[in-house]
Amino acid sequence: MSELILVLNCGSSSIKFALFDAARAPLPRTPLWNGKVDGIAGPAPTFGETGVAPGPVALDPQRPYHAALEHIRARVLARLGGRRIRAIAHRVVHGGSKYFAPVRVDAAVLADLRDYIPLAPLHQPFALEAIAALLQSSPDLPQVACFDTAFHHDMPAVERMLPLSWDAWERGLRRYGFHGLSYEYQSIALAERYGDRARGRTIVAHLGSGASLCAMQDLRSVATTMGFSALDGLMMGTRTGALDPGAVIYLMQIEKLSLEEVGQLLYHRSGLLGVSGVSSDPRVLLPQEAANPRVQAALALYVRRIVREIGALAAVLGGLDMLVFTAGIGEHNAVIRERVCAALGYLGVRLDTQANAAHAPLVSTHDSAVAVAVEPTNEEWVAALRAHEQVAA
Repeated sequence: MSELILVLNCGSSSIKFALFDAARAPLPRTPLWNGKVDGIAGPAPTFGETGVAPGPVALDPQRPYHAALEHIRARVLARLGGRRIRAIAHRVVHGGSKYFAPVRVDAAVLADLRDYIPLAPLHQPFALEAIAALLQSSPDLPQVACFDTAFHHDMPAVERMLPLSWDAWERGLRRYGFHGLSYEYQSIALAERYGDRARGRTIVAHLGSGASLCAMQDLRSVATTMGFSALDGLMMGTRTGALDPGAVIYLMQIEKLSLEEVGQLLYHRSGLLGVSGVSSDPRVLLPQEAANPRVQAALALYVRRIVREIGALAAVLGGLDMLVFTAGIGEHNAVIRERVCAALGYLGVRLDTQANAAHAPLVSTHDSAVAVAVEPTNEEWVAALRAHEQVAA
């Protein structure tokens, strides 16, 4: 009987899912079937799946997230065709200082992971809600948590420390780093495509609605821009990125914003959306740039922060051999890539504009001192692979 691995990637407003054929070795990187419920808790949620464009889906407005999970469950059961699900893999953003390898989730592990919700409020509670629901309905079905923090666990201590009092380090306040499943996939894919060339001084730019950079040496994380929380580092779609903590003190002390109001501002009303006042998506902003000074300022700041952080990581690496763009914006937005690379000419970056416009795997010129690549990410496959290994052990 064919066995499948189901992967769930749960965010605050969407749930992505994918089914991988666990009966084949090695585990195929392309799922048998995948899909997404989007706009959960919004006025017009949609559901799309392989071969079917997204369309309206009715969700219980009192319990929209549970309703979305039930919709996915029903669709998966309808497609099994005599096959069985061997395990469910979950992308869990934060493993704290305790979990840095995939782990089978039981009630005790779930309780531990709930402690990390304040560190990743956009993602952690929703992944855990899905795990809890499935533990209740299918307690014997293995569920494996795969952590976005795990890839950075072996960063040098100097990169993991925060400049707070020593007892803060002992209590677990440290820079964890995120987007680890994406970076883990890059460490595999880049080695396959470029061999030793990718094992030098490499920076991977994961640019999506959330965004970060990872500096790699021998395809291992040595530094990253996200830190204690997923707020740090690059300017993002709705998140600030790195911000003077004095600004937060000012907002609370002088402008009298509550803790909840500050959290809403930093996570949901800042970044590209906050500066532009229009959208968190560069695809929407770029056509309006010439006519809207705020949009122009938002895009300029977005690119500047990426360039600034690449420079900082290049300094940590002692130079740069390869720059890789991945995730939604990194893979598909040639204009953002072009602007970033134009500002990195001092490092010897030379962009092939035709290759860049075509989203080719290699978009640098033959004489560029830095190889510039576009490499699609595949977080779901990494999660499926690790869950497969976990239940086979």
